[in-house]
Amino acid sequence: MQNQAIHCDILLSDVRYLAPDMTIVSGKSIAVSGGHILDIVDAGDQTYQAGTVLPGKHLLWMPGLVDGHTHTSQQLLRGRLLDEKPVIWKRVNVPFESRLDPEMSRLSAELAAMEMISCGTTGFVDAGGKYPEVFAEVYQRSGLRGRLSVMTNDSPHAPESLRALSVPEAVARLRAMKGALSGGRLKPIYSVTTPTAVSEELLRTVFEAAAEDGVPVETHMNEYASEVTEFIERYGLRPFAWLEREGLLSASMTAPHCIFLDQEEIEILARRRVRVAHCPFSNCGKGVPPTPQLLRAGVSVGFGTDGTAHGGVDLFREMRLFRGVMNVTRGIAEANSSVMPAETLLRMATQGGAAALFEPGLGAVTPGAPADLIAVDTDAPHLWPTQNLVHTLVESAGGADVRHSIVDGTLVMKDRELLTLDRERIRREAELLFEKNPWLCRW
Repeated sequence: MQNQAIHCDILLSDVRYLAPDMTIVSGKSIAVSGGHILDIVDAGDQTYQAGTVLPGKHLLWMPGLVDGHTHTSQQLLRGRLLDEKPVIWKRVNVPFESRLDPEMSRLSAELAAMEMISCGTTGFVDAGGKYPEVFAEVYQRSGLRGRLSVMTNDSPHAPESLRALSVPEAVARLRAMKGALSGGRLKPIYSVTTPTAVSEELLRTVFEAAAEDGVPVETHMNEYASEVTEFIERYGLRPFAWLEREGLLSASMTAPHCIFLDQEEIEILARRRVRVAHCPFSNCGKGVPPTPQLLRAGVSVGFGTDGTAHGGVDLFREMRLFRGVMNVTRGIAEANSSVMPAETLLRMATQGGAAALFEPGLGAVTPGAPADLIAVDTDAPHLWPTQNLVHTLVESAGGADVRHSIVDGTLVMKDRELLTLDRERIRREAELLFEKNPWLCRW
């Protein structure tokens, strides 16, 4: 008597997948159930059956990409920042965000979610905005996994609509967000704008609250050389050295950018297990991070996009750009053409990004891991034939090559069709928004 087949939610039948060691495994079927990868068996094995079966011909399944640093509030700034003089966040980004209303914020989040899913991103860390509760509603509906925050700021130079009335009020808003995100795919992360833009009291209090509440914390770190200098002038130490001395790195931390680091700071990052998120396209006009040294020290490094205002949220593009940046700035100096190997870049975009979400097991195709998976359609002229598919993914693949997307075991895109968002409705509303608000185009 034959054993009865085990039911699962989704069966990926006869597939190739990217293994945790960044090699390609072929001839397998992947059973997904209850939000996790239930099992991986040989193709043709009849152990599992599912109502949704996705055949694997011409597909490569891999962990969903994770955007370790994005700005939902800047989605409507697409095309505005290129060729701008620094420091753009003070002159353009923050003033723009201060003028958004709840409806604009909702549409920003819908556009961001739609773009991320379409590009193969399954998880993100958002830097916060005026209306995070609006973002939460949209992202919950979209099916994406993420960390959301209120970006706190008490600088007298900040726009009034973005400035906290007091430090207790700022922390209260963070804790209210924590209470609202009590479970599911969306979770909280505490944040301050950047250490040089807030008071010492706010910086210290937010980090202490994060440690007390067991919530990760994030803030823009070492993004501009001028900001590092300004921090030294104010506190007498480099940013990470001061946070270490003051005992503020006990909380789990994601540190976007991290371009200008000295050796002491690299050692602090490694010792305190701080997660770093480089944003290659955004950072190109600012500097080049010491990534080889970070990786050699054992620091977890992932990628962020810094949001659509910086050229979109396609993490495949960020990988490819970063490979070129590293070759030109690090590889040539050492005569080392593999200073940033393809496998390392893929690991950064998957496992490194996943680490910024503080979600155990995320970022790997292995039994028991959360089922955040994407399928890259390799049946395209720019992806075949290939002698090394891992290399070709980094050299030639783009977000538009992602055919299916699964988040937390739920199919959110199938055959390039978004299943949780109405693409045409969002497009129409975005066009109407710009027609009704001419200032958006002139900003």
